[in-house]
Amino acid sequence: MKNRSTVTVTELQAQAPRIMRETKQRGMLAVTRDGRVEAFLVSRDRVMAMIETMELLSNPKAVKAVRDFESGKARMHAVSVLDED
Repeated sequence: MKNRSTVTVTELQAQAPRIMRETKQRGMLAVTRDGRVEAFLVSRDRVMAMIETMELLSNPKAVKAVRDFESGKARMHAVSVLDED
């Protein structure tokens, strides 16, 4: 497998199964035509991560929790506290 981030339309047409496997491994490949990016192949895992991020960012409480964590304001507890009564 080449270390690349793009594939040509011609390569995609000729080698779709291999390029699909490569996309799954890399997460995303750009598809070019005449040297210009025309489209992107995006793996299922990458799309699911993008959807999860968008869902979190649409929740004001989640955004505040992330900001608090990043600024050091959030208090962390061990997971074992969930077992306490």
